[in-house]
Amino acid sequence: MFDLSEVSYIQKGTGEDLVFFHGYLASKESFAAQIEYFSRFYRVTAFDFLGFGASAPLTEPFSVSEYAAWTEEFLKALSIVRPHVIAHSFGCRVAVKMAARGAERGEQVFDKMLLTGAAGIILKRGMRYKIRVKTYRLVKKIAPKFAEKHFGSAEYKTLSPVMRESYKKIVNEDLREDARKVENEVLLVEGTEDKTTPIEEAHVYLSCFSNGWIKTTEGGHFAFAEYPTAFNLIAEEFFFHE
Repeated sequence: MFDLSEVSYIQKGTGEDLVFFHGYLASKESFAAQIEYFSRFYRVTAFDFLGFGASAPLTEPFSVSEYAAWTEEFLKALSIVRPHVIAHSFGCRVAVKMAARGAERGEQVFDKMLLTGAAGIILKRGMRYKIRVKTYRLVKKIAPKFAEKHFGSAEYKTLSPVMRESYKKIVNEDLREDARKVENEVLLVEGTEDKTTPIEEAHVYLSCFSNGWIKTTEGGHFAFAEYPTAFNLIAEEFFFHE
């Protein structure tokens, strides 16, 4: 039995279901402008993944697959079937994985999928990155605490031990093969100033999806929050277009 008491979530509006998947170290509140806007047309559901926001902490490190399985159970507990989804960054990883898992079972987990600042593609690394990784591994053998302090990303340094292990599982998985299984209509919305997940990653996703396209908008990695009106109009056109 799924324990809904562990999950912080909100539902607003009536009609078809639209769910929101937030990014890493973010929460459902990041979609405040979209929740307010789209609750006029849909029953919107926004929640915090385990380990984030006001939901319960992780007790063991989750991979993307484990987050996908957990989210499937959460939606099932709320009787949400084949919703539209708006996902951001890490949330896109979960959405793509869920769609691929569904395709493997012969079912569509979602209706239309809008992915913004989509993470999940590992681009070819340059020599500078490779040298840094090699140095980190060498230093970690000699002085692990020093290595964690001076080589970890800003995101990584803020995490608990369990979340650190989860983070490593998540960021080291490339989702190209999962994306190739996705049969849904997919719109990738990319901020023109996004340095976290540059548009090159979106184009890789696009090459994998059988029914996808890209639109750009002003802003960076959180373009939907920076320029909500422009983003909402793009999303509205996508969801309402037959």
